[in-house]
Amino acid sequence: MPRFRTASLAGATAATLLLLPTAAYADDGSSARPRLAYAYSSDHLRDFDPATVSPFDNASARVSMLGYRGSSFSFKLRGIDPSAAGESYGAHLHTGPCVAGEPATAGPHYNIDVVRGVTPVVASPKTEVWLDFTVGADGEARSSTSVPFVPEAGQRAIVVHAEATASNGTAGARLACLPITIH
Repeated sequence: MPRFRTASLAGATAATLLLLPTAAYADDGSSARPRLAYAYSSDHLRDFDPATVSPFDNASARVSMLGYRGSSFSFKLRGIDPSAAGESYGAHLHTGPCVAGEPATAGPHYNIDVVRGVTPVVASPKTEVWLDFTVGADGEARSSTSVPFVPEAGQRAIVVHAEATASNGTAGARLACLPITIH
């Protein structure tokens, strides 16, 4: 049985890779070899300010990522206070880990221009992972995106911000986060 499950997982991974955006194959000038990367996390959101009431105080989320030359992310939240229905929030992949009560540990947005040393650094949905969402009447939200890069392996955070993402990449205060380890 375990051998069958492993073969099924490998087949599912190969099939999923076929769904990655073809724009990810554009020549970015890097000499790095493409690598298969993945991440999955499902947990309660970590509150950055436990003393302040937030619509995300009792929320949980899950995020998945699959990457090879480009990456696809899926983000789902549940248990958001229904009073936030219809409100939009920003959510981004950050460079550091997710630690409750310590928003600074999450670091800045993960930006591929910064990683590659490209100047000027551009904040956009092609250089960062933006997972903005709007809360439904049922207290749930979903978001997905694809980017033309694969984030480096390590402990990261999906940070939920107080506002939807502006065109310059800002999204207001950090409210909560979900830990994610990219392999």
